[in-house]
Amino acid sequence: MTRDLHLRPLGLVYGATARAAVESGHAGWLAGGPVAFTLLEMIEGVPGDATRSHLPFSQAANSRDSVISRLLERIMSPRSPLAGLALDKPRIMGVINVTPDSFSDGGLYDNAEAAIVHGARLAKEGADILDVGGESTRPGSDPVEAAQEAGRILPVIEGLRGAGPLVSADTRKAWVMKEAASAGANILNDVSALTHDPDSLDTAVKSGLPVVLMHAQGDPKTMQDDPRYDDVLLEVYGYLATRIEVCEAASLGRAQIVADPGIGFGKTLEHNLQLLEGLTLFHGLGVPVMLGASRKRFIGTLADEPDAQKRMPGSVAAALAGVARGVQVLRVHDVAETHQAMAVWSAINE
Repeated sequence: MTRDLHLRPLGLVYGATARAAVESGHAGWLAGGPVAFTLLEMIEGVPGDATRSHLPFSQAANSRDSVISRLLERIMSPRSPLAGLALDKPRIMGVINVTPDSFSDGGLYDNAEAAIVHGARLAKEGADILDVGGESTRPGSDPVEAAQEAGRILPVIEGLRGAGPLVSADTRKAWVMKEAASAGANILNDVSALTHDPDSLDTAVKSGLPVVLMHAQGDPKTMQDDPRYDDVLLEVYGYLATRIEVCEAASLGRAQIVADPGIGFGKTLEHNLQLLEGLTLFHGLGVPVMLGASRKRFIGTLADEPDAQKRMPGSVAAALAGVARGVQVLRVHDVAETHQAMAVWSAINE
């Protein structure tokens, strides 16, 4: 695909309406379902100079334009299981920060025993994946040495291995990735999309584990100083598309990749809202989409709540917005509340 063309699914429908629309040829499934779309926004051009128009699904499905056909195939194709976990419904990734300074729960689980107990609780609350991190990447945070980071997370990964949920290692360092894989991690989650450490890509390939590639503008220390974009939606999409291509060239296939637009990582309030509203665009990458909006600053700004631990209602609202847009993985702190909200949302829409 050489043209600067993007397709953003719109006209989202659910349940019996979705099934009827798909059967009649008026809608297609987002990544195999359960959300369907009846309309597409066609975006042609580059960030800052793009035109937008609308295309009914039935017209796109019958198009002889090879670029449209290829994008539509990527949008609609069911996603491969993630480390054996089926993605036929949204999955919950529970956050375990084994750090003294994470923005929301730093210091609460900063020893292995407390973190393992917390992980077991998240599993009972409905987490499908447990994401274990030992380095805070909050705005303004300082980096942590690899040995210290590994010392924080490896005992937790080992303690949670076999507890039920998959275990993800949240790290941007190749050596920590390698040690985490040996300790039993099932997934690697890198906020730098395998760019922070020059050895990360090779390490990820050799591990054989699926990888979450996240977009971030700048380093955590300075990323919120003055983030700017001509078109945040297209630029984040373009970055992730490029990183996926790099991974494919290194023999890390799309079936092993998850994309995360990186809410709050080098984005203003307006940037975050534009990404959340436009999430369906990222299905065109042809990989599962992860949303990590839990307790983040934009929620506090919108709700006038400076305390990150009191942002649960806004976090659940953001999670449901992701579910409504076909996101496959939700990275959250409040697992029980998110699980309950999803159960009700799904029952209503089915």
